[in-house]
Amino acid sequence: MEKNKDSESGKENEGETKEVKEAKKPPEGGEAKAEPKAEAGAKATPKAAPKAAAKAKVAPKKEPKKPLIDNGDDTITDPNSGLMWKKKDAWLDKNHFFTWKDHQSYVDEINNDKFAGYSDWRIPNKSEAATLVDKTKALVDKNGTEVPIDPIFEKGIFASTWISECSDDKIIRFDLKIGIDTEYPTADVWSSIWLCRQAN
Repeated sequence: MEKNKDSESGKENEGETKEVKEAKKPPEGGEAKAEPKAEAGAKATPKAAPKAAAKAKVAPKKEPKKPLIDNGDDTITDPNSGLMWKKKDAWLDKNHFFTWKDHQSYVDEINNDKFAGYSDWRIPNKSEAATLVDKTKALVDKNGTEVPIDPIFEKGIFASTWISECSDDKIIRFDLKIGIDTEYPTADVWSSIWLCRQAN
């Protein structure tokens, strides 16, 4: 009878041991939760990488504007635009202004004379005329007023020019004082003329 008690006791102890072991095991839910934490940690690195890359990108420095060149033959070369300009405008050349209708006579005269050895002088377009405007410079115009043009050009100029966007039906003059073009309702408008050509 005692042996039976011992065997029953042993079974009970055996049962307790299994329960203790089961109690020591981490819950199944705990193991499942540990994996997402590891994954979350792993995902944090790729997210940070693009931000670091974005910070590493530095905007390229804008190259300083190259100075204009006086060619010594009453022409000025702009190495930034590749244009060559007459050093004097039409006002300084002829001491009078031109309407749009008459502007071509001045252009033809300069080309027929092969000014500075060239016969391809022309009026600028709007964007080309805008390259003459430099707010860091000052040139005295015919009225004694400073205008934002490089003083490498002849002083006493008139700060306006006809541009190629102008036509008989649409009269447009470019104002070099403020760097904008203006459309006029009538053809009875006068202007000076700044001539240019492609230098290279």
